[in-house]
Amino acid sequence: MTDFARAERRQLADLLHHVGPELATVCAGWTTRDLAAHLVVRERRPDAMIGSVIPPLAGHGEHVRLAKLAEPYPELIRQLRTPPWWSLISNPLTDALTNTVEFFIHHEDVRRAMPGSAPRDLDPGEQQAIWRTTRLTARLVLRKVGFPVLVEATGFGTLRVGDGEPRATLTGDPGELALFVSGRQRVAEVDVTGEPDAVAKLTTAQIGM
Repeated sequence: MTDFARAERRQLADLLHHVGPELATVCAGWTTRDLAAHLVVRERRPDAMIGSVIPPLAGHGEHVRLAKLAEPYPELIRQLRTPPWWSLISNPLTDALTNTVEFFIHHEDVRRAMPGSAPRDLDPGEQQAIWRTTRLTARLVLRKVGFPVLVEATGFGTLRVGDGEPRATLTGDPGELALFVSGRQRVAEVDVTGEPDAVAKLTTAQIGM
């Protein structure tokens, strides 16, 4: 079985090295240096990530992030390429589950910040892996819009979120849907159809995790 998480990690590290530390990414307010630092902190400093769910500890997390941000960019890339075996999210037992979509999305954060970028032709196995995770994410984030939504992953299945007749439908490849439900609607190639007000809300709502 192809290790999609490791492949996305490698490709992202190569791209970050190629474009340098100052490229503005799709992730609002983040340069490539910010993105690299985030990914390294995420898997090497679980104490820093607790602040995202326990607000009183957010100050500690920000301190750790800024310290990591100050490290030389090549060192950040080196750490990104070589995750520690003890990482809670990047060890052999959890890597595929926690990192396939994470690295796919951040890979696209860099790619689609550059002119002329287009969706990649992903391996069907990777699309399936992305869809498995995206189904769970969509169930959580699409409830925020307050009306039923139908999600159609072309060739991979459907998901209905909310009770009642869907007022809007999202249709696209799993990778594009993953970008959409992570709050990157403006770069995701997803067809959004349905009631005009529902379509407008879906395409502009802050729906990321």
